[in-house]
Amino acid sequence: MYSLKEYWHLRNHPMPNGAWDGNVACVVYDAESVLKTNETRGFLDGYGFNLVLRGSMTIIYNNHEMTVKEDDLYTYSPGFEIRVPAASADFRCLSLLVDEQFALSLPSVRDAIRMAHFPLVELTAPVLSIPADDRRRLVELMQMMIHYQQTGLPQMNESLKMLLNLFLLDLSAIQEHSIREHRFPKRVEEIFLGFLHLLPQHFAEHHDIGFYADRLCITTTYLSRVVRQVSGGRTVIDYINQLLLMEATFLLRQTSLSIAQIADRLHFAETTTFARFFQRMKGMTPREFRK
Repeated sequence: MYSLKEYWHLRNHPMPNGAWDGNVACVVYDAESVLKTNETRGFLDGYGFNLVLRGSMTIIYNNHEMTVKEDDLYTYSPGFEIRVPAASADFRCLSLLVDEQFALSLPSVRDAIRMAHFPLVELTAPVLSIPADDRRRLVELMQMMIHYQQTGLPQMNESLKMLLNLFLLDLSAIQEHSIREHRFPKRVEEIFLGFLHLLPQHFAEHHDIGFYADRLCITTTYLSRVVRQVSGGRTVIDYINQLLLMEATFLLRQTSLSIAQIADRLHFAETTTFARFFQRMKGMTPREFRK
């Protein structure tokens, strides 16, 4: 997989002025440039947040076809294949890219990614329709990122990081509002949002549905039904596994802990159980990933 800096070179994007660290960047795509995605061999090792300003395009993401249109925000997860069979002639979007290693190395960014990326947009079709007022705010933040990339000021990288945090906080709030706007029963909303707030605090220690159901004072069956209903089919275990994978990736890359120590920290009963989990989720063993 390509780091963001390698991907930026590969796509022939204009290099940001100054000493860009390759961690956060924003770019505008039109129909011609977005179709060049198909020429990229390999996958981006980073997160992508793409807000469609005009037109539409068809995407095949993780072997699922979807259409995104004006005011849609679709997300990219590290390591997933993406192809673009078609884009309308007037297509235009803003794309915010975040290097995965950077996202996992800073607690503030890691926590914000957890809250903004996984609740709704990590679905089979990871698309969220953005209301007009929220769209304007996200566009302003992304355009400010492009501005800072072009200035080359000494504080450019820090400014990009701060704008990224604002973007992720806004996106989290938009998603929570979106849940409420779907007009699920109030009790269903409360349970789902309660689960999402518990998850980042306890996923490493508690992998079982029972813990979260007990904390929410409901049965495991009811919690499972609520999560499937609101998320469009995802399970409680899907959410837990995604955060376990994210934390395991961080620990393998950013620490010198042994694989056995990481398995223990994430409360896997055996190192072999952790290794099987990681290979199933990431397509390679923890040892191969670390190398």
